[in-house]
Amino acid sequence: MPCKEIDKMFSDVEMLINAARKVLGEFSLVGESCAGSVGAAIKSSSGKIYTGICIDVQCGIGFCAEHAAISEMLKSRETVIDFVVAVGKSGIISPCGRCRELMMQIDKKNAETKVILDTNRVVFLKELLPEHHF
Repeated sequence: MPCKEIDKMFSDVEMLINAARKVLGEFSLVGESCAGSVGAAIKSSSGKIYTGICIDVQCGIGFCAEHAAISEMLKSRETVIDFVVAVGKSGIISPCGRCRELMMQIDKKNAETKVILDTNRVVFLKELLPEHHF
């Protein structure tokens, strides 16, 4: 990959990590439920940034931050994800299996989504789902 493309990719990585951190911030809901303990940011193929936060409720019907960001993206009638990152208090978090599967199910092109696993580590979604079949 040419240096210019590498510089652009790391610029995207930093921008998305910062966007996810911006929405991060846990707050209480009813009982021991909470929201915002994880923030996510997606850069779609059009270059638009979408963010979301998780909702953790006691009965298990909450959702991940990536799901919230994907929902925002779908409202704009976009389905292809260029980059995705999720962050929590301790740093960057790998998308869970449910989130990985959702990204694959909304568009087959998302096999090429760049998943940010660390500030210096980016992998394609297909690497995290090596045996995936449509």
